[in-house]
Amino acid sequence: MGASAGGVNAILDLASVLPRDFPAPILFVQHIGAHPSELWKLVSARGPNQAVTAADGDVPRPGMIHIAPPDHHMLLEGNVIRLSQGPKENHARPAIDPLFRSAALQHGPRVIGVILTGMLDDGSAGLRAIKRCGGIAVVQDPADAFAPSMPQSALACVAADHVVSLAALGPLLYGLASRPAPVLPVAFEPPATLRHEHAVTLGQRPVENLRAISQPSIFSCPDCSGVLSELHDKHPVRFLCHTGHAFSLRSLAHAQEQVTDAAVWSSLRALQEKEMVLRRLAEVHGPQLPGHGFNALREADELGRISTMLRQLIEKSSDAGDFNAPA
Repeated sequence: MGASAGGVNAILDLASVLPRDFPAPILFVQHIGAHPSELWKLVSARGPNQAVTAADGDVPRPGMIHIAPPDHHMLLEGNVIRLSQGPKENHARPAIDPLFRSAALQHGPRVIGVILTGMLDDGSAGLRAIKRCGGIAVVQDPADAFAPSMPQSALACVAADHVVSLAALGPLLYGLASRPAPVLPVAFEPPATLRHEHAVTLGQRPVENLRAISQPSIFSCPDCSGVLSELHDKHPVRFLCHTGHAFSLRSLAHAQEQVTDAAVWSSLRALQEKEMVLRRLAEVHGPQLPGHGFNALREADELGRISTMLRQLIEKSSDAGDFNAPA
């Protein structure tokens, strides 16, 4: 399961209705970044099933809710949980896509992927990976979600098997998990593109694997400034750099907005500081050097005018676009 904005309340509500004998392990990613979290305590207190912060090497058990720890991706390697501080995906760590992708690669049709409330579109590509490997895709009804963007994005990319309200999710999952699990074919072979992408994020022959699934784009990575390559799979449109940072088009726009915002405010600060220095120069040296004082004041006035225009442009730009809004 994966969630972002509104996800804490969603997992608490879900935990309260899951029966004690829930027959499958639950792995849950909440976008919490690097902030300390005791979400496992809250979830454990709300229902009969124990929740834990996942640890590297944990073996998922039926009825246990494993929650990705702060600043770590949670992955599956065979039947074992692995934690990674690898590159952020969609500007998040933990991110949903790495868990879903690794689960799909390891367990194929035995996986149920669930996208809950959240902003932007992390999880859409991962849910598509689950479907491509024969798993089941479940999406919270956007009309029922605190933040509908993630569910809407998932539905735009994946033919979901079930779209349900949060209230209906517990009974649905219990019914799905109670069925006999599909037997993983001995010859199960996930799509090569997923294997290549996963290898890049793990740092395994990144250049060779990236070349197999993408082509260089004109964009640079907001996280490391490397060249971003656009993946051939366009559902959704995504970008990956050779260090493993991954972005959907929407998360890239959001990340670039943050980078641009910091840059333009830094430029405004530099202009205002130069204006103040020039005015101080005119004040101190103007009486002795009237010509220099006049020129300094004239340049300061021009910088003041430019600073005012730049501030107005920044504020207009901030109001103009909201990349968190649903597509």
